[in-house]
Amino acid sequence: MITVDIIVFTLIILCGIGALAVKDLMAAAIVISAYSFMICLLLAVMGAVDVAFTEATVGAGVSTVFFVATVFHTTRRTKD
Repeated sequence: MITVDIIVFTLIILCGIGALAVKDLMAAAIVISAYSFMICLLLAVMGAVDVAFTEATVGAGVSTVFFVATVFHTTRRTKD
């Protein structure tokens, strides 16, 4: 059980670093969604299933839709 915790926690850290490292806003929104999903998995492993379900719906679902909609309404100022 501790091994699963360590693997999920490592993936959470990698997703956090990845979200900071990517230059594209859409990629950052997707990585943040993966980060939230990993938090959901960690909460489920820890036994907080109701909190995990809320994190999955709000964090990975609704927030991602808002981020993607916001990115689609922005314009790119640079050509890179």
